[in-house]
Amino acid sequence: MLLSQGGESLTLEAVAKRAGISKGGLFYHFPTKQALVSAMVDRLTRAFEDALAQAGPRPGDFLRAYVEATIPERHTTAPADRVTAALLAVVLVDPSELEPLRERFAAWQTRLADDGIDPAAATAVRLAVDGWWAARLLGLASPGPDLHEGTGRYLMEAIDRAARD
Repeated sequence: MLLSQGGESLTLEAVAKRAGISKGGLFYHFPTKQALVSAMVDRLTRAFEDALAQAGPRPGDFLRAYVEATIPERHTTAPADRVTAALLAVVLVDPSELEPLRERFAAWQTRLADDGIDPAAATAVRLAVDGWWAARLLGLASPGPDLHEGTGRYLMEAIDRAARD
């Protein structure tokens, strides 16, 4: 629904209709639009955190997991990217929904700074990846297929260099 009609279409009535459930059933779980958006944000960030939980014990492994969870190996537009972009539009309409994201990003940054490599190097890679992610989602001249793999490899090599220093 978010993908086909945009964030402004997200009403509890429309969601109930699209899901094929009664409004009462939806209201039982999500009494407000804000509760629904909060649950969606939570689901997306939990899925991301599940991917981060796969990080190994070596220096830089959490950052490697962050890169892999953020940017796919191949130059593709995953359906999850479009859902995230649409959900981000909803969150920007209701800034109170940014707070849980700010808290999660702060926790990830803290973990990156304690990943066994230079915190400045870890932060530089994270910011590059976050910018790449945003460029992909918003169609802002992200690396095409010819540069995608090389850019990912460059970032992973930067992590490896930082882990050796």
